[in-house]
Amino acid sequence: MHYGMAIDLKRCIGCHTCAMACKVANNIPEDVWWNRILTDGGDTIDTPRGEYPNLSMRFMAVSCQHCENPACVKVCPVGATYKDAETGIVRQDYDKCIGCRMCMAACPYTGVRSFNWEEPKYAVDASFGDADVPKHQKHVVEKCTFCYQRIARDEDPACMELCPGRARFWGDFDDPDSEVSRLIREREYMQLLPDRGTSPSVYYLV
Repeated sequence: MHYGMAIDLKRCIGCHTCAMACKVANNIPEDVWWNRILTDGGDTIDTPRGEYPNLSMRFMAVSCQHCENPACVKVCPVGATYKDAETGIVRQDYDKCIGCRMCMAACPYTGVRSFNWEEPKYAVDASFGDADVPKHQKHVVEKCTFCYQRIARDEDPACMELCPGRARFWGDFDDPDSEVSRLIREREYMQLLPDRGTSPSVYYLV
């Protein structure tokens, strides 16, 4: 089994709903985002490419790419970053993590991981989201998990459920009849930094 995602760049409207759904479902601490919506062409959010009046805007949802050949797994000295044999999802074991941040240094996708320098803080004194989300800890690395707790219940990742443009597709790339497999057969697509040899499991339909 090889779970992954296809994101339709023609449908994405940059609304950040997927980022908020991810944050709530996984009870992510303040100032931390596992899923970010970047703009192709600008250094800040909602910055277009080009010069007026010849401007264009394209949004890129960026998170952990759950690579088939993950650089992060190779460098983790304690096995805290690992690839799940059953699903292909790249996971983090917070209890094993020693905070060395080698995975962050090895990952070619800047900003997809975060490090909890202090005890996680929240805007309100209450937990949100899924009850079975692992507790966030100080001095550990975190990232998108493809909502592993939901996958274990045969549910889709949280970012899939609320996307108003229906720009996200989820499934098993090992199944030739799955929707994601069909889409990358039928549509032109791109992957992030394919030259790095990581074989990302996130495809961007263009």
